Amino acid sequence: MKRITIYDVAKEADVSLATVSRVINGSEVVREDTRLKVQEAVEKLGYKPNAIAQGLALQKTTTIALIVPEASFFYTGQIINGFIDVAKIYKYNIVLHTTTEGITEMGDIIETIIKSHVDGVVIFNDKLNKEELNILTRYQVPIVVIGNRMSDETVGSVYVDYAKLIYDFASDYLDRGINSIALVEDRKNMAMIRQLRDGLEKAFADHGKQFEHYIAIPKEYRSSYLYLQEYMKTNRHQLMITYRDSQAMAVLNTAKEMGIAVPEELEIACILDSKYLAMARPQITGFKIPDYDLGAVAMRLLTKMLHDDDVVEKECELSYIYTPRKSTK
Repeated sequence: MKRITIYDVAKEADVSLATVSRVINGSEVVREDTRLKVQEAVEKLGYKPNAIAQGLALQKTTTIALIVPEASFFYTGQIINGFIDVAKIYKYNIVLHTTTEGITEMGDIIETIIKSHVDGVVIFNDKLNKEELNILTRYQVPIVVIGNRMSDETVGSVYVDYAKLIYDFASDYLDRGINSIALVEDRKNMAMIRQLRDGLEKAFADHGKQFEHYIAIPKEYRSSYLYLQEYMKTNRHQLMITYRDSQAMAVLNTAKEMGIAVPEELEIACILDSKYLAMARPQITGFKIPDYDLGAVAMRLLTKMLHDDDVVEKECELSYIYTPRKSTK
């Protein structure tokens, strides 16, 4: 279904684009019968004014809203760099919005975005739900979501398939008879953990087994490290997987304190690679996620959607690079 634009309203009402713009912006220099005709066309077509319609005639704001969770700034730096570099090429201005769990809700951010009349939105937020997304789609603002696979008429996405990543990784271990594989919960990134858990469960199921070692961190523990110190006293695994580098370091340090040899007795892998994994001793295995490309491709996809280009594929999957180090055999 074609996105309704100010052009369509002008054609339906048989008036100029400038007249439609004046009506939408509440100008008093439009005759009452003309105003009613434009308003009827708006209602008939279901047109929702965005930044293009609420500017003068066809003058765009050339502004894109980028939404990122404050807690993920460390991991989104390169995503933002890629996003901004492509935005500069196409001469778009960027307005950064942040969400803080328990303080700034996504619904409040969306309301602010709509009021500011941006041309498009890029969202990096694994907690985004369909209802919140639908609020933006009703206003016909083109959206690209980074991290989650989703799409519809005005929504595209750029993502890494974490479920497939972990499925392939775990399957290699299962093929070699290594069955005691554990995943450490990350309360700050539960949507990503859900994807990883899904991939592990599928890998085990395809090998005729059941994934049983999901290490949930009790709420009364302030950090993974404090709980792992207790957990690893009575639980031993052949491979432990974490999402963030800090948790991988917690597993490594706990293993050292308990005299567990890495990687001889315990192998450790971290999904999000970082410079700190290479600084650890032994160095920790990770997966290089194309952070910069996630941002760059997201912005490029959005420009195509903004210019009504023929976007054949709105779900863009990017690949990763497995980086084995000394924490795995």
